[in-house]
Amino acid sequence: MVDEAGSTSLTARKMETLLAVLLGRADQVVTTDQLIAEIWGDRPPQRVNAALHVYISQLRKFLDRPGRQASPIVTRPQGYLLHLGEDSLDVNDFQLLVNRGREAAQRGRHEEAVAQFEAALALWRGRALNDVQDGPILYWYVTWLEEARLECVEMLNDAYLMLSRHREVVGRLYVLTGEHPLRESFYRQLMLALFRSERQADALKVYQHARERLNAELGLEPCRPLRELQGAILRGDELLKHTVA
Repeated sequence: MVDEAGSTSLTARKMETLLAVLLGRADQVVTTDQLIAEIWGDRPPQRVNAALHVYISQLRKFLDRPGRQASPIVTRPQGYLLHLGEDSLDVNDFQLLVNRGREAAQRGRHEEAVAQFEAALALWRGRALNDVQDGPILYWYVTWLEEARLECVEMLNDAYLMLSRHREVVGRLYVLTGEHPLRESFYRQLMLALFRSERQADALKVYQHARERLNAELGLEPCRPLRELQGAILRGDELLKHTVA
């Protein structure tokens, strides 16, 4: 947490989990049963409700700041709610920047789109909620965050390609295809970047690698856009030098 007093963080794992769940469902009620499942899974301690109350009290003290009239954690009949008020989350800033970048790209303002997407990705510091437990709420929250991050990365790569900055993304895309071997959009972008970098043979090798990996892992052939891009590269289609496949 960062404020005018500086940066502070929690060290207790269960407290981190509690805060992460409340933040992930900010301004929504999280039931007592849901919080128990996130913190203790299927092995809650005896007097678990009392233990949860202690953690809520400790978290309220952690979030207390001079001049704050009331705790942002509000008790409700079914559970608890974390009220953000004027505070902000990095994830909300991330979404705002991504939306601005998407709108700029749709309007053909690709330099602006790159700036917005890069600013959005700069907010990330490794994997989301990497140190907290993975109960059902946090699991799907982290899954959604990671999907949003990868979508931003895809749109940034497309913006670079639209600006003919294909050589700049080749190395990054090799890493991305290695980290996400079943995400065909990264293969597509890498093939196009290589073709535009006068590396037609390498682009075709990427397609072959993608085909072998998808077939081995899922028993599937590459999707239609990837197959069509391979065909266009084999033909040396001049249009590929000017448009995103």
